[in-house]
Amino acid sequence: MAGDERIRLFCALQLPAWALDELVEWQSRHLRGGGRQVRRGDLHVTLAFLGARPAGEVQAIARELHEAAAAAGTVELRPLRYRETRSVGMLVFEDAGAAARALADDLHGRLERLGVYRRERRPWLPHVTLLRFRERAGVTAPAPNMRSIHVVRSALYRSHLGRDGARYEVLETAALGGS
Repeated sequence: MAGDERIRLFCALQLPAWALDELVEWQSRHLRGGGRQVRRGDLHVTLAFLGARPAGEVQAIARELHEAAAAAGTVELRPLRYRETRSVGMLVFEDAGAAARALADDLHGRLERLGVYRRERRPWLPHVTLLRFRERAGVTAPAPNMRSIHVVRSALYRSHLGRDGARYEVLETAALGGS
């Protein structure tokens, strides 16, 4: 990547393999035909969407992600409800202990000071996008009956847009709690 090349970036929580498996199983049972399902390898909990940024900023952004992740407490997410917006279907999570929100707030502040992010007006919402559509799918689905997800890693992702939807590439990972 050239330093001035613009690439789409975001920071997110990485979900453990067992949770990805359960979410994909839940997708296949409850979200068939509602739109384009997000692929297993692309499921995550977004912390901060940065949009198109110069590739030369990746190292500084990764450094801030590492610092915020190292300071983070234990993140526990519990499935709460399925929700649709005008273009996506998502599974919303309860942030037990508010550690994910604290991490997101810390990261937002760090990225704002770096000059690469502007905080959204609406409060951060822990969720996984499972379905994308042009028109609201109108799906009603129960929350998955699954155990709490203990998240241990975050990542800086690059988003590649394509005809079949976006594909995400992990550029850097950062352990929560610095371990």
